[in-house]
Amino acid sequence: MTLHEYFEKLRGKRVLVLGLGVSNRPLVRLLLQYGAEVTGCDKTPREKLDAEVLELERMGAKLHLGDSYLEGLSGDVAFRTPGLHPAKPELAVLRAAGTKITSEMEAFFEVCPCRIIGVTGSDGKTTTTTLISELLRRAGHRVWVGGNIGTPLLDRAEEMCSTDIAVLELSSFQLMDLHASCHTAVVTNLAPNHLDMHKDMDEYVNAKKNIFLRQSADDTLILNRDNAITASFAPEAKGQVKWFSRQMRVENGVYFEDGVIWRRGEALLRQEDILIPGLHNVENYMAAILAVEGLVSDEDIRYVARHFGGVEHRIELVRVKDGVSYYNDSIASSPSRTIAGLHSFSKKVILIAGGYDKHIPYDVLGPEIAEHVKLLVCTGATGEKIAQAAEKTGKAPEILRIEDFYEAVRTAAKRAEPGDVVLLSPASAAFDKFKNFMVRGAEFKKTVMEL
Repeated sequence: MTLHEYFEKLRGKRVLVLGLGVSNRPLVRLLLQYGAEVTGCDKTPREKLDAEVLELERMGAKLHLGDSYLEGLSGDVAFRTPGLHPAKPELAVLRAAGTKITSEMEAFFEVCPCRIIGVTGSDGKTTTTTLISELLRRAGHRVWVGGNIGTPLLDRAEEMCSTDIAVLELSSFQLMDLHASCHTAVVTNLAPNHLDMHKDMDEYVNAKKNIFLRQSADDTLILNRDNAITASFAPEAKGQVKWFSRQMRVENGVYFEDGVIWRRGEALLRQEDILIPGLHNVENYMAAILAVEGLVSDEDIRYVARHFGGVEHRIELVRVKDGVSYYNDSIASSPSRTIAGLHSFSKKVILIAGGYDKHIPYDVLGPEIAEHVKLLVCTGATGEKIAQAAEKTGKAPEILRIEDFYEAVRTAAKRAEPGDVVLLSPASAAFDKFKNFMVRGAEFKKTVMEL
């Protein structure tokens, strides 16, 4: 189905757009363009709306705002924003009344004319997605990057052709009720995350499975052999399964041994040739290599490894001042991601951690802090939980509890000595103080540059 055909079916229909964030705004414009009767629903009160949403109203969209934005609704179709749980009682009311519940991402899967490579997991999604796109571009492919990264792609579908490749980073929220799967699906790893949104770990894991459950026999599933949860997905695969591993040799895939990534018994890429640091990035490269197999040359892989400097907010070197290196790892919104960040350095670091509480356990972080951190600066809603996890080990470093984020950064800088690494790796989301991890990372960088 083409994008034109999809939206022609919605002409004259009563369409609800539930959530007016970045991904749904182009959707509203498309719906209005095709003559749908659009009601945009958002929790934000009118006085706090930005100019872009108000422009949608001027274009013809009705707005239903405030805390009761999901009440009293009726329509033929409703597009759910990823952050709105599909089991929400108000959505059940709509379904019972005959409203079809869908999403911008599901619509994209219906109209996309080209191959889709999708990446999900608890950690490494963004870097792996970016690596795949960089490798494909290096090889001369026309690539579209979207999903949880980049820009919404639905309104760009008419510009795509069958030889293009769409590379999507897909969160559990986007996957929860997705009734389609990717031609090539990558699952980097899975660990407890977003348990403030999901009712339990099972729901979180089952959401991730949607990236491959509706594949065909011609499709490919790429799994982390070292992660027990991802490894357990293999029996449910519809197509070919390829593995990557740091811990064992695998036949159908790639593995890491003696500082080298191996494929089918041949050395492909040395870790020392990978510009971005850390063993977790070796895993990201292995996943990306499998995703582009047959589409990219070995020389392209080596070129990107030598030149790709990483993604903003992911162990990003901000500056070196007075012999102290400052790194921005604001993307680290879970303990497992912070652990990966700590393992990227050969020395103990000064760690700034804490943020929004997603109700995930922090016990696993305590021993890592004891081993890899010389000074722990705790801030934000989860700061105390992180401090307690470290103290439980009986080997905790010195811990400072500083509520103000900016003061926490400045204090870490004051305590640093030449040769030290100051690392922002919060192990928590940003929402207690910032709109998202990107804003948090930007504020960290600004504060560091003002030192």
